[in-house]
Amino acid sequence: MTRPLDSPGDRFGARLQRRSTAAALLQRVVAQETATLAATFERVQADGSLEAVARRVVAAKRRFVTGGSKSWSYASLLATDLSASLANVTLIDGTVVRAVDVLCDVRPDDILIAFSLRRYARSTVVMAEEFAAAGGTVVAIVDDPGCSVARVAAQNVVVSTDSASYADSPTAVAAVVHALATLCAASAKGARRRLARRDAVTERLAVYEPESGDR
Repeated sequence: MTRPLDSPGDRFGARLQRRSTAAALLQRVVAQETATLAATFERVQADGSLEAVARRVVAAKRRFVTGGSKSWSYASLLATDLSASLANVTLIDGTVVRAVDVLCDVRPDDILIAFSLRRYARSTVVMAEEFAAAGGTVVAIVDDPGCSVARVAAQNVVVSTDSASYADSPTAVAAVVHALATLCAASAKGARRRLARRDAVTERLAVYEPESGDR
């Protein structure tokens, strides 16, 4: 996995300061995103890491999800999708649910799913270290198996974020989130019942716009 440039500013200068048309740039982006996604899925299918993490998540009694800076977006997406089929899923948002409150009540059957992607938010590193030290299980979605969070995690899923842009690619990360939520829902007891119950409740609460055929 190539990690030559640390900052978005460096990447912009290296990748986008070229004389090229929008069509040529788009072609490079599409080619790189396709390769990035393929590399990630090839890796997780070969090493079984995604299935291993899914088993740990389903087996846990309480599931916490965290990520700092840009990684918070991926953490929020996973927490939302997991909550559809699993109970006791909590996103550590730093406001309603603070790291300090979670760390004061870690139990042996708790799990922390940590997203740690460069440039590696320090808050996530500390959260993972403290959670593991308190006796909980840490699993991580990382772009470098040698990063600080990966070293304290019981299981890692390594994603590729190679990109033709100034920003590291989100494509494989989002795809792994989707795959992980799917695997958890497929093996969780009561997932179908929970999903059906959610459908009924969201309909009564009028959470969503009615389908066009119902108008």
